[in-house]
Amino acid sequence: MTKSFLENSSEKIRNFALLSFAIKWLFISTLVGLLAGSASAWLLISLEWATQYRTDNIGIVWGLPLGGLIIGLGYYYLGDKTVKGNNLLLEEFHKPKEVIPFKMAPLVFIGTLITHLFGGSAGREGTAVQVGAAIADQFTGLFKLNPKDRKILITIGISAGFASVFGTPLAGAVFGLEVLILGRIRYESIFPAFVAAVVANWGTDLWGVAHTDYHFDVSIIPEMDLVNMSFALLVGLLSGLTAILFSKSTHLFTHLSKKISYAPIRPVIGGLILAVVFYFMQSSRYMGLGIEVIETAFYDSGHPYDFLLKILFTAFTLGMGFKGGEVTPLFFIGATLGNALVWFIPLPIPVLAGMGFVAVFSGATNTPIACTLMGIELFGVDMAPYLGIACVTAYLFSGHTGIYTSQIIGSPKHLKLSSHKSKTIEEIAKSSPTKSSDKI
Repeated sequence: MTKSFLENSSEKIRNFALLSFAIKWLFISTLVGLLAGSASAWLLISLEWATQYRTDNIGIVWGLPLGGLIIGLGYYYLGDKTVKGNNLLLEEFHKPKEVIPFKMAPLVFIGTLITHLFGGSAGREGTAVQVGAAIADQFTGLFKLNPKDRKILITIGISAGFASVFGTPLAGAVFGLEVLILGRIRYESIFPAFVAAVVANWGTDLWGVAHTDYHFDVSIIPEMDLVNMSFALLVGLLSGLTAILFSKSTHLFTHLSKKISYAPIRPVIGGLILAVVFYFMQSSRYMGLGIEVIETAFYDSGHPYDFLLKILFTAFTLGMGFKGGEVTPLFFIGATLGNALVWFIPLPIPVLAGMGFVAVFSGATNTPIACTLMGIELFGVDMAPYLGIACVTAYLFSGHTGIYTSQIIGSPKHLKLSSHKSKTIEEIAKSSPTKSSDKI
C-alpha cells in the first residue's frame, strides 16, 4: 500500500514537472518567436528595398568602400566580441560566459543592410539567427534562468531566426537543434525549438511578408531507382566538395584580411576591390542575395561557372568584414551547381537544382536533417528521396569542415575520425590542416 502510494506520488510529481516545463517554455518560446519573426519581417522588407534601390541605381556600388568603413568602425568601436557572429552563439552555448549583448542585433541588421545596399555578395540567415539569439538571450536575466535553461534559450533564438527568414518552420526548428553540435541533436530543446520556429514563421507572416516560392511541377520528378539514386549520390558528393571549397575560401579570405592590422580598414579595401571588379564586369548578377539567379536555375540553363564566381565573391565579401550570412549564397551556389550538372547527369533541371540547393548548404553547415526538411518544405514531399540522399552524402564528403568554426564534433562522420570527437572545426583545421583524412 505504502509502495503504491509512493509510486503514484512520484508519477504525479513527474507529470507536474513536465506540465510546468511545457507551460514555461510555451510562454517563452511564443514570446521569442513573435519578436524574432517580427525582426525577420523587417529585415526582409529592408533587404527588398535595398536590393531594388541598388538595381535601379547600379552606380551605388562605388559606395562599397564607404559602407565597409561604416561597418568596420561600428564593429571596432561598438561591436566588441559580437564581430564573431554565429560563432559567438556556439561559443556561448558550449562555454557560457555572459549574456549575448543586445547590440549584436542592431549592429548585424544595419551591417547587412549596408552590405546589400552597396552590392556586397552576402546572405541574410546569419543576420536573422544572430538577431533571434540576441533577443532570446535577453530573457535570461528577466526570467532568472539557469545555465541549462539558457542553452535552450539560445537554441530557440537560432531556430526562430532561421525559420522566419526562410519560411521553413520545420527546418528552422531542427537547424537550431542540429547546428550546435556536429552529429548530435539536443532533444531537451525540441519542444521549445519547434514552438518558437512555428510562431516565428507565423509572426513574419503577420507583417504580410512573402517568402520566395520555389515550387515546380512535381510530375517531372522521375521515380527513384538504383540509377537515379546513383545520380543523387553523385550530386551529393560534388555538393560536399563544393561546400569544402566555399568554407575554405571564406576562412582563407578572413585569415588574409587579418594581415591588415587596423580592422575597420579591411572592409574598406575589400569594398574598393569589389566595386572595381563589379564595374568592369558590368553586371549585378553576383551582388547581394541573387534570388533571381536562383529562381532561374530551376527552369533555364545558366552559366556553368556561376557557382564558382558566387563562391569567390561571397567568400571575399564576408572574409573582408562585410555582414550578412552564408546560406542564401549557398543556395545560389548549390542551385547553379545543380543546373550546370544537367550536361552530365540526365535528370530534370529542377531536380538537379533542388538537390544542389540544399546539399551544398548541408555540407557547409553540417545539418543534413534540417536541410532535407527545408528541401521538402520548399519543393514538396515528392523530392524527399533525392533531397535526403544528396544532403547526407554532401554532409559525409564535406568532412570535418564548415562555415561555423566553433562547431564541436559530437559524433564523428566516420569511425576512423574518432580522434576528432569533442574538438571544434577550428581546432581540427589547426592541428591537421593537410591530412587527407580530414577531407573524407
